[in-house]
Amino acid sequence: MARDRSQTDPAVVVRDLSFQWADGTSVLKDCSLEVPSGEFWMLLGTNGSGKSTLLRILAGLLPVQSGEVRVRGRVGFVFQNPDHQLVMPTVGADVAFGLVEERLRVDRVRQRVAEALSVVNLDGLQQRPIYALSGGQKQRVAIAGAIARHCDILLLDEPTALLDPDSQLDLVERVKQLVEQRQMTALWVTHRLDELDYCDGAILLEGGKVVDRGDPQRLKHRFVNA
Repeated sequence: MARDRSQTDPAVVVRDLSFQWADGTSVLKDCSLEVPSGEFWMLLGTNGSGKSTLLRILAGLLPVQSGEVRVRGRVGFVFQNPDHQLVMPTVGADVAFGLVEERLRVDRVRQRVAEALSVVNLDGLQQRPIYALSGGQKQRVAIAGAIARHCDILLLDEPTALLDPDSQLDLVERVKQLVEQRQMTALWVTHRLDELDYCDGAILLEGGKVVDRGDPQRLKHRFVNA
């Protein structure tokens, strides 16, 4: 049965958000947007448009200096380079690492780890050393960590930037399936226009402001012809 999202509050709401670095460089200027619950949206823009900064504010990695940010539910963040967030020596240990604060029983931790790795198609790799993984596998381990923590919102900062073309498409397809199967919300930062073919909606950021949002194909056309 299709979900009726018309009565559902947005998973992410940003109102008049501004941000600047300590040297006075302005990155976001009165930025406003919404991401519907249970959908896969992409954040599009050129380098320097403020995409990554916005995502880090949503994840709580940077402060809200001015404006309003509301995020409904637990957030999982996936860096562009997975080596920046994978901290344990093996796949299973890394996925379990984020569950420490929940003080779960050992059997429950094992169950969550196994379930999360199954979702990203890494079954049987719990003992695999992180260093032995491909870039695409590392990204999937990072996503599995968010799944194991039962995150409601997945924020991905150009997760395919370091991957080969085949791995890029595989990862975006898996995130799309994850959103549909787990009824999660995902916001994916990209500058690859072909990735817009997989999302429910897109947001175009220019000069630190949202200048358009809605149908991904329409935004793709606008971006190409800008």
